[in-house]
Amino acid sequence: MLALDLIQWWYLHGWGLYLKRFKNRIHSTFEFFSIGLLLRTLFQPFRQISANDTSGRTDPVSVLNSILDNLLSRTIGFFVRVGIITVGTILTILEVVLGTLFAILWPVLPVLPIVGICLSVAGFSFGSLLQ
Repeated sequence: MLALDLIQWWYLHGWGLYLKRFKNRIHSTFEFFSIGLLLRTLFQPFRQISANDTSGRTDPVSVLNSILDNLLSRTIGFFVRVGIITVGTILTILEVVLGTLFAILWPVLPVLPIVGICLSVAGFSFGSLLQ
């Protein structure tokens, strides 16, 4: 009875639970890196730092200073956001690939120890494959 319960859990409930956790993990990774928010604010100033307010000041030096500060802040923000988006995307893709591979292997995993024991008794060795 215990063996049937284990098999039922592994192939019905366990697999479904794994797939649900897999989906939640991908969503959590995507949200952790805030990829959607970073894409929407790609050209915003870094950390919302903006140049000094030049309202009322018309001298060309302060206006040019303000424009250059704003441009520098937006450039830094762009590169920081692109770096975070790149890392987040790579990790999300890696998580999807490995999670999918594990989901495909899920039905075979309980049988692998039995296969390993049978191969060992038969005298098969993976070391002989490498020679």
